[in-house]
Amino acid sequence: MIRFRSPGALPRAPQLCALLFLLFSGGLIPRARAQDLDKPLQNIDEEITAFSFAPDGRIVYSVRRTIKTKKYDLQHDDIWLMESNGKRRRLLQGEKFNRGNLPFSYAVDAFHWSPNSREILAQLFTTSVIDDSGRTQDSIMTLGLEDNGKEIHFGKSENTIPDCFNATWLKDNSTIVYMTETVKPRMLFSFRYYNVATGPAGPAFEGRTFIDSDRIPGTNAAIAVERNRAMTGPPRLQRLELLSQDATEVATLDGYQGGLSVSPSGTKVAYFIDREILEVRDIAAPDHFVRLRVGLGVFHWAPDEQRILLKRATERKTADIVWIGIPSLPAQQPGKEVPILQPTPQPILHDLTFREFSISPDGRLLGVVLPGKRNLMVFPLPN
Repeated sequence: MIRFRSPGALPRAPQLCALLFLLFSGGLIPRARAQDLDKPLQNIDEEITAFSFAPDGRIVYSVRRTIKTKKYDLQHDDIWLMESNGKRRRLLQGEKFNRGNLPFSYAVDAFHWSPNSREILAQLFTTSVIDDSGRTQDSIMTLGLEDNGKEIHFGKSENTIPDCFNATWLKDNSTIVYMTETVKPRMLFSFRYYNVATGPAGPAFEGRTFIDSDRIPGTNAAIAVERNRAMTGPPRLQRLELLSQDATEVATLDGYQGGLSVSPSGTKVAYFIDREILEVRDIAAPDHFVRLRVGLGVFHWAPDEQRILLKRATERKTADIVWIGIPSLPAQQPGKEVPILQPTPQPILHDLTFREFSISPDGRLLGVVLPGKRNLMVFPLPN
């Protein structure tokens, strides 16, 4: 169990201590079995909170760091970059990253690389003390960094974008499209633009609200799940042209639980319609789809799109990782019951458990974060 300890002055702000413990420690961490894995290509022996492969194969990652003050124990993650040759450079020293005069904690949630592998967006979950009584407030902000560690200043002087979820770079490596909360907590979002040179550029798809989105690789388009603000209608799958702000409906969904992911070729999309069923759909022929009973989890596409790699637990939870085969996508007849297939999972890495994982954009490497110590190991992608 990892705890944020108090130096004795915490009675003025007990809620911060409790909140930081729940949010950043994860509470009880399952004890990992002996991780007698084959020798990895890389092993980063740190407490990793997030990582991401760049399009060129490098890895950006964050390391949990704590700062002790007279009143609080705070978390300020460091951010590092590992080159292809294994050399590592620190891009951000968390201890020096401050916002105003009142204390705050942050953990890196996710990273988003620009297409040219030169700029990085780091999504931060923050808990800030907002007054002298010790009241706290949670928020999301996104920090911009160049791969040399220089801060990206959006417009005039700000190096962060507040209330910025799931940010993505467009192909010009300068324009950012992100989601901002419309219905809390994280129920519905709207889109906004930001430009590195000029700053905020206003709303996108104004008046429309969405549950989730994922970029179509190599394009300025995305697939998104739209739902009306009253949440009375069904979720609808949309193709969004992010520059022209054109939208084309792909399909009306029977449900949406999460996990929206576009395949590497941009021809298929997969998502959970409930806590058991993964639906995989052809974007160009949306009546061609299949439903698989695999259980809710986190997944990534194999390069050939014939399989997905599934961690059989939600984010930040520990579970084994298995291959799930994707069959051909047949045409489904309107009004007829859609059959639910139950594929046979194929475990990898000795059937051991992991906290996080990701496949490199070129499909050659697999990164996994182990439970407990949370070090990052990189392997050739197993068959």
